[in-house]
Amino acid sequence: MQLINKALIHQDTDWWRKSVVYQVYPKSFNDTTGNGTGDIRGLTQKLDYLYELGVDIIWLQPVYVSPQRDNGYDVADYCRINPDFGTMKDFEELSQEIQARGMRLMIDIVVNHSSTEHVWFKEARQSRDNAYRDYYIWRDPAPDGGPPNNWKSKFGGPAWQYDQTTDQYFLTLFDKTQADLNWENPKVRQEVVKLLEFWAEKGVSGFRLDVINLISKDQRFLSDDRSTAPGDGRKYYTDGPRVHEYIHELYEKVFRKYNNVTVGEMSSTSLEHCIRYSNPEQKELSMTFNFHHLKVDYPKGQKWELMPYDFEMLKSLFSEWQIGMQQGGSWSALFFNNHDQPRAISRFLDDGAYHAESAKLLATTLHGLQGTPYIFQGEEIGMANPKWSDIEEFRDVESLNMYRILQEQGKSAEEALNMIRERSRDNSRTPMQWDDSPNAGFTSGTPWIKVDERYPQINVQAQLKEPSSIYHHYQKLIRLRKTVQVITDGNYQRLDEAHPQIYAYQRSNEKETLIVISNFSGQEAEFDLPDSFYSQLQAQVLASAELLIGNTEQVPELKQSITLSPYASYMWLLR
Repeated sequence: MQLINKALIHQDTDWWRKSVVYQVYPKSFNDTTGNGTGDIRGLTQKLDYLYELGVDIIWLQPVYVSPQRDNGYDVADYCRINPDFGTMKDFEELSQEIQARGMRLMIDIVVNHSSTEHVWFKEARQSRDNAYRDYYIWRDPAPDGGPPNNWKSKFGGPAWQYDQTTDQYFLTLFDKTQADLNWENPKVRQEVVKLLEFWAEKGVSGFRLDVINLISKDQRFLSDDRSTAPGDGRKYYTDGPRVHEYIHELYEKVFRKYNNVTVGEMSSTSLEHCIRYSNPEQKELSMTFNFHHLKVDYPKGQKWELMPYDFEMLKSLFSEWQIGMQQGGSWSALFFNNHDQPRAISRFLDDGAYHAESAKLLATTLHGLQGTPYIFQGEEIGMANPKWSDIEEFRDVESLNMYRILQEQGKSAEEALNMIRERSRDNSRTPMQWDDSPNAGFTSGTPWIKVDERYPQINVQAQLKEPSSIYHHYQKLIRLRKTVQVITDGNYQRLDEAHPQIYAYQRSNEKETLIVISNFSGQEAEFDLPDSFYSQLQAQVLASAELLIGNTEQVPELKQSITLSPYASYMWLLR
């Protein structure tokens, strides 16, 4: 393979608008040591695979020193590599090899909280007078001796942990070993700048900022009156009073200096705030993740209850955010899958009889939208939720906590297990399926978590050989993003008018119109283009439309009335 001169790549400051990001969960990607856990060298070994896929940015999830209570998002040392993943030399080699291929490396930055094993926290809990005490958020007990307020952890249970040595509680919005950092303290912010600079000097081009919109807390620390759902305290720390100030400070001191591409993970955020976070004039972030479209199967916002997903809500949310972000001059990170979500093909479509069609439909629908698409490892071959048989197969701390809590709330063990099967983050964390050899070619040892039993049929090796595979569908979509301008700058308009089976939209600029039509059901569907849209076009214009990509052998002609087979999805270009 001829390597690319990195100096000639991405000279445009907004190069990431035409890019695609590939997310690597290193623990499950590729194991080169036989210990059952993926490692940094395992990713380096597979770079040519990602290069051929066509992605521009590789997002490597945390490989820092960590007790692994939350799979690396509990950081004990921000500037050292966890020996389970390799060495700093391995990381530097990875960075160099990525750059040699004209790609960029993005890493996770987890600075809403640190592990309680971090030296800062170990010092902080020594006494109330310790120099590191104010690096974290401490409060006296309530009059009854209990927690300072009624906030709940996102992983279940109270958001405060009692420290007997100093007779105070410290805040933990996630696991009880993940202590929230105090961003009100300028020394904390200085430390964050230092660690960002450390990795930028290692050749890191981008940062994914974990739950970054939670770093500013309302300093009154009021109890939640539960007047608005879910009543767990999040309204006092989500998109908090100084959050834009803090992120702008990082931009001025680091992101602008190194020309970093940045994406903020925004927990329970609003459209208004995401416009501010990612509008270039605000000088904060390149783009944002929001998760509203992945809560359409949460009854009354409750993750640990089950219901069929609300298709109309899914379409309405995509449309609202597409239009809102465009009007606000801002930019979205597009995704259906990540390490915290069940596999979308199992969640929304058919991972059995219509496996290939479903995977391609999700890809086509998403990649036609405005924003930067993110592919989570295995998505490009249609990896699905595994078949879980027992709670002992799970590893995720949130899932194990909720299995206990759901039973405490009155669910039977089987009911609780069914909910964990559907909702667990472990659904997306099973090993990458490279081939049909034992353990899907992921490891020669015993995998840290089970491998999906369908790997002999669903794997990279098989799909590389098949021209019509899901992998090659993704490869083509990535090429289209780089060559079809309207995908980058076209205005969005929804076309389907609340159709119960169809999601259809157009993207248009002064020269081109893109039309995407997808049947999200297992039944044939009839769809009529709106009269208002059809009247703007001549019949011959529709007839001459170029099919850019589709997922069935028989493609219907683009005309006002169209019949789509189950899970059919098409993208046309009109000039």
